[in-house]
Amino acid sequence: MYKLVLASKSKVRYEILSKYNVNCIVEHSNVDEEPIKQSLLNEGATPEIISKNLAELKANKVSQKLNDSLVLGADSVIDLNGELISKPENRNQAFNILKKLNGKMHHLISSACISKNGSMVWNYTEKANLTMKKFTDNNLKEYLSKITDEALYAYNVYQIEGEGRNLFSKIEGDENTIMGLPIDKIKKYIESLQ
Repeated sequence: MYKLVLASKSKVRYEILSKYNVNCIVEHSNVDEEPIKQSLLNEGATPEIISKNLAELKANKVSQKLNDSLVLGADSVIDLNGELISKPENRNQAFNILKKLNGKMHHLISSACISKNGSMVWNYTEKANLTMKKFTDNNLKEYLSKITDEALYAYNVYQIEGEGRNLFSKIEGDENTIMGLPIDKIKKYIESLQ
């Protein structure tokens, strides 16, 4: 059995791997994402390309230090008509993001990359389409008041597995992908190595 290293601070991603019986240890990549996102945006990169690049960067960085280990890096972004929407840094930003998404369909893009000895050996990106119901500002503030800081900053602006499900009129895509990890494809790849 391959031992997987998860290059992420995400508790949700770790929980998904555990739920699907993928043994892993956690080694944070400590990649500073914002300057990388900005540089890629300046070059005209799409949200999907940014997600793929960040997942690969996280996996490669950790795998350089761990010989012969399979390292999983992952990244999720929101694509609203080609505009990259990142995780909020405070509640005011979270409210503004929800206002932007209000009543609209957006894509949630989750990328996964597995690296070994500092180089990518596998990657996969999956999209889910989410259509948010139309809410008043007060509805959105009320929703945010129910979400803890930890959950708010860890799960983009909505928790699809909790309160966030009620924000949407339509969800098309795999729930694990929406939570940040296309686990079915990751498992298939790991099983193909055995």
